Amino acid sequence: MSTGFLNIDLTALARNWQALDAMTGAETAAVVKADGYGLGVEKVARALARAGAKTFFVAVAEEGVKLREALGPNPAICVFSGHMRGDTDMIGDMGLTPMINTVGQLTRHLESLPDHPFGIQLDTGMNRLGMEIDDWASVAEIALGQNCQLVMSHLACQDDPDHPMNRQQLDEFHLMTDGIKVPRSLAATGAIQMGPEYHFDLTRPGVGLYGGLPFADAQPVAHLDLPVIQLRDVAQGETVGYGNTWTARRPTKLVTVSAGYADGIHRVLSNKTQLWHGSQPVPVVGRVSMDLITADVTDLDEVPGSLSLLSANQTVDHIAEQSGTIGYEVLTALGGRYQRRYSGA
Repeated sequence: MSTGFLNIDLTALARNWQALDAMTGAETAAVVKADGYGLGVEKVARALARAGAKTFFVAVAEEGVKLREALGPNPAICVFSGHMRGDTDMIGDMGLTPMINTVGQLTRHLESLPDHPFGIQLDTGMNRLGMEIDDWASVAEIALGQNCQLVMSHLACQDDPDHPMNRQQLDEFHLMTDGIKVPRSLAATGAIQMGPEYHFDLTRPGVGLYGGLPFADAQPVAHLDLPVIQLRDVAQGETVGYGNTWTARRPTKLVTVSAGYADGIHRVLSNKTQLWHGSQPVPVVGRVSMDLITADVTDLDEVPGSLSLLSANQTVDHIAEQSGTIGYEVLTALGGRYQRRYSGA
């Protein structure tokens, strides 16, 4: 095969969920939007359900439909985007729970699906999704008197536990929700680790399930191996790749592996990152192109059949740091050409 192999460890995924679940006395849900953070929502969600997750979150109703087909009728599937125009049939037919973000969405939901469950998303300062305090005050009595299953908000800075915004949003959430009888939710991966005052009734881990920060103790879930498709000898002084950005300083053994920025390996990693042969690092040389990457294997004792980009030696957050981004983007950018292999649960 000339495509990379994306190996997904479902046992590690389940253990990450169980570890986060053990940190709280609340129900622990699972966020599986963006095709299970790029790892395949059907297999990911089934593994999380076997681990104990009973509530799942997706970004849009279409994702919820795919998830319902994978999980069957029992789990709750919550949709962050709420009840958008055109979503009514999907929400009703597939038993989805929209997280209502506006007064208009609430009106649409109660008029079109009057007995159908829903949740409420509140804006406590992130200014992205959810009702602000005045809108919530105007409809809270109506909403809470219907089939409201959850009231939630989202923290803007939970990756930084000492950021004052966390406390500011926590206080605002209390102001907007104290005294209600409906379950509440505020914490994703970062806030789960910030203590019980952030846990409320349900937590919503996302990236930590998949091996990413801010869950530093997470087990790696994604392992990516790239096949070698050519070996060549490069003389001292020769250049490699587009733009001649790398020049050999010694006689060099070079391999070309099958992957590139079309597969989610960002071009900014050119001449910067490394691949791995077991425990030995192999520097990437020259530009990352659309389909190919070149690496210097001169110091290896053998010519490898493949090299690893993601492994226990180099996680999604190592790649993210080198790319100037976050692990979320590395995971969700993983391309569709990889052969996906699932192991474990």
